[in-house]
Amino acid sequence: MMGPDRLAYLMERHAAALELYARQWCAHPEDVVQESFLKLVRQPVEPTQIVAWLYRVVRNGAISAGRSERRRQHHESVAAAQAPWFCSGENSTLDAAHVTTALAGLPEEQRETIVAHLWGGLTFAQIGELAGCSATTAHRRYIAGLTELRTRLNVPCPNP
Repeated sequence: MMGPDRLAYLMERHAAALELYARQWCAHPEDVVQESFLKLVRQPVEPTQIVAWLYRVVRNGAISAGRSERRRQHHESVAAAQAPWFCSGENSTLDAAHVTTALAGLPEEQRETIVAHLWGGLTFAQIGELAGCSATTAHRRYIAGLTELRTRLNVPCPNP
């Protein structure tokens, strides 16, 4: 079993180069390198060619991580393309694509609040709990988001 001093020496000496090596296959090489050192610590017997072993484990991990990243991105883009936020209705004067773009362009906290309230049916107290804010703040985000949507879509505010 490897001792902490030996592990610290190997990490200090090789981690940066291993991250650079892994970067060619994945977006988060530091995670792959960290996992590789964890695998090294778990080895019952220290590999004979420890640096070569680390490079092989980093390479395999980075290639696998890169595949996972690309697969996830592909699935996300397919899901986003298949699920429009709005559908144009026969009696609607709004363009669904324009509304989707306007909603997507809102700050995340406003968009989250609008979607959770209108489509999820959550109360502002529930949204506040979900988003880590007060019900009043959730309501203010909702109103600000609707106001911004009206501006972006050139829809006048209804008179009270």
